[in-house]
Order: sequence, then structure tokens, then C-alpha cells
Amino acid sequence: MKTPVAFLIFNRPDTTEQVFAAIRQARPPVLLIVADGPRADRPGDAAQCAATRAIVEQVDWPCTVLKNYTDVNLGCKQRIASGLDWVFREVEAAIILEDDCLPHPSFFPFCERLLERYRDDERVMMIGGTNFLLETPGLVESYCFSRCFSIWGWATWRRAWQHYDLEMEQWPRLRQEHQLKALYSQPFMWRHMTAMIDDGYQKRINTWDIQWSYSCLFNNGLSVVPRVNLISNIGLVGTHTSGDPSNHMLPVAQIETENLRHPDMVCPNHGFDDLMFRKMMKPTVLGFVRWFYFALRKRFERILERL
Repeated sequence: MKTPVAFLIFNRPDTTEQVFAAIRQARPPVLLIVADGPRADRPGDAAQCAATRAIVEQVDWPCTVLKNYTDVNLGCKQRIASGLDWVFREVEAAIILEDDCLPHPSFFPFCERLLERYRDDERVMMIGGTNFLLETPGLVESYCFSRCFSIWGWATWRRAWQHYDLEMEQWPRLRQEHQLKALYSQPFMWRHMTAMIDDGYQKRINTWDIQWSYSCLFNNGLSVVPRVNLISNIGLVGTHTSGDPSNHMLPVAQIETENLRHPDMVCPNHGFDDLMFRKMMKPTVLGFVRWFYFALRKRFERILERL
């Protein structure tokens, strides 16, 4: 490997140990470790954080180790956003793994080859490792391009991360102009994305990845999605875990990286996005009612502003 790996950790030594073993097998030349601190109101957090950090001290291959640790808890949103800011001040490109994202060994060369291929292509914002369909029906190439930006094992460049907008300041205007309608082929897709970005903008969810999707979308960016799934999320408890664990513990498969078959055109695969959103988001009447409620509330707020 020639590409640095950024490893995002917190207080889960069990999953961290498994992901670290995969990183050790890949032997990156540079390992950048971002760690959040213990929560003051959670007894036992300090011990768990210390045990987690002890695991990543076991680097036994030729490697430059850089650490960005905090003694206080910043939370998911601020810690990962500030940590990745630090990563891309240090390096031009990186493969990024959270402490519960267990990769197949071929994930590393897959990212490395495509980081090089699309290094200067502003249309491509990230290389993803997760394929929630497990295998893309009818896809003959090694990967496709998508407007789904999964951060369960991914890679990107400094030139893409510079567009990251943590506060999403332009969202009210973009929402009012219905900009998302032009980006997705099905109404339930842009409705879901609208509700998700609303949650991030209104700070109803303490996360950083909604802002990354927003930044990619409104910079006309695309994500690479491998033909087969390369990442299994093994964290059944944690920041990105909801009441529905159906997308966790997905099986992984090997992808041939010596002779990657590249798409002829750099454009979104709408067939993949449609299928993926249907699997991931499970469009329901309840989801539509939720979107409709927030749309009505937003319109009512605008009416009150004019009075």
C-alpha cells in the first residue's frame, strides 16, 4: 500500500480490534488515528476509551503513526468533522474507516487504484466500499457511480473534502428552490434526502455524514460504488445504529483489483440508486406523512415570516 489510512475510534475495543486487524493486514505506510474522549456522564467511558486506544498502539509494521486525540468528548458531529479536517491537512488522500466498519482485504487496493484514477476528476467526490445490494444486478463493470454517499468504509481527497460544509448554510434556499428534485429519479428518493438534510440542518441529529452527502450533492459530486459489497458494519450499538439492524453484518465479497473494468462514462447509475434507496429507505406511507408534515410546517413558518 501507498495510501494513508485514517482510523476513527471512540470507546468500542471489541469492534476496534477487528478493524485494526484488517488494517494491520493491509500495512498502510501512514496511519492517522482520530479518537474522541470519554463522556463525563457515562461511568466506564474513560476505561473503554483507554482500552480502545491501547489496541491501536500495537502497530508492528513500518508505519508513520499520527494521532489526533481529545481528552473531552466532542460528540460524533464535531469529533469526526474536526478529525477529518486534521487528516486532510496532513495528507492529500486517505482511506477512512470507522471502528465498526470491517473491510474485505480487497477494499484497500480497490480504493487505492481508484483514488489514483480519479485524483484530479472533480466529478468524483469519494470512493465507497459499501454496496447495500450486495451485488449490483446487470452491472458488468467493476463499479458504478451513484448519488448515495455511504461512509461505511470510504476514501477521498483533500480537493473533495475542502467542499465540506458542516453548517449547510445554503440549505434553506436550496430547499425552497426544490433543487433535490433534479438529482433523483423517484419522488420518494428526494423526499427522503430532503427530510434527512432537514434533520441535519435543524440539529435534530448529532452527526457529520448528512453534511458530507449535502456537500457532495450540491457540488455535482458522485460516489463510486463497488459491484460487490466490501464492508460489513459490525457495530450493533453505536452512532450510526438505529432500531433497524438489517443493513449491518452484511456479507462481503472479493473484487478483482488487478484488472478493474471501468465505466465508459462518469454519470450516476439511476438504476442502482433506485434499487438501493428502495432497499435502504423502505419507502412507506409513514415516511411520506413525515415528509409532508415537515413540508407543511416549513411553509407555515415562511407565511409567518411574511406577516
